[in-house]
Amino acid sequence: KGLHFYIISIFFFFFFFLGEKMSEAVAIYGGMGALGSTCVAFFKNKGYIVYSIDLVANEEADGNVIVKPSADLNEQGNQVKQQIMDLLGEKKLSAMICVAGGWRGGNAASDELFVSADLMFKQSVWTSIIAAAVASSALAEDGLLCLTGAVPALDGTPGMIGYGMAKAAVHQLVKSLAKNDSGLPQSATTLAILPITLDTPMNRKFMPDADMSTWTPLDIIAELIFKWTTKAEKVESGSLVRVETKDKETVFVVE
Repeated sequence: KGLHFYIISIFFFFFFFLGEKMSEAVAIYGGMGALGSTCVAFFKNKGYIVYSIDLVANEEADGNVIVKPSADLNEQGNQVKQQIMDLLGEKKLSAMICVAGGWRGGNAASDELFVSADLMFKQSVWTSIIAAAVASSALAEDGLLCLTGAVPALDGTPGMIGYGMAKAAVHQLVKSLAKNDSGLPQSATTLAILPITLDTPMNRKFMPDADMSTWTPLDIIAELIFKWTTKAEKVESGSLVRVETKDKETVFVVE
């Protein structure tokens, strides 16, 4: 009888412990991109409920919000925010992670300047401001909002003006959200990762002769965001964190 009681006790301990762990949720904007899908898989492997926000569904996620690309910012933002709230129910997000984005070049004389700038703002600025709006309502009191900037946007980007402007806007957003009265929970942390070149299938396809020893593996980024989410590593809110890889060794530099 004593052994039976002991086994039952152990069962309930693990059941409730794992149940509590499974109650933790994160949302990943750009969950079908190279980095986003890596983050979805990483957090799933750690026992989190994971919601993906993207143009198409990530079948590995526990829930998906499919964004309408033809909608304006107001419609997209309200749609994403409402659907995430519906998926969460009474839960809160441990982290709202935005790794959506893209790249397109062009200087001031480019025939595609306006098209390029418009696309870059939609892919980086729209997604980031929507992520911030979601965090304002859905993020846990001490949760993480992680956005994606870019090292080149810390300086001038003459050959990719739209991209540089969009990423610089994300940097400014991070600084604003870290201040009091930003609309986020008082104890929330807002950070941005600033990668240089990520080791993605597309980069390998289009830059086969590049020095890949300077490219950052995607799982290293996912692990860093996970550590920020769990408070295993703490960085001051409002920080821009450069991701630098050399000779296949990655370091993180806080701006």
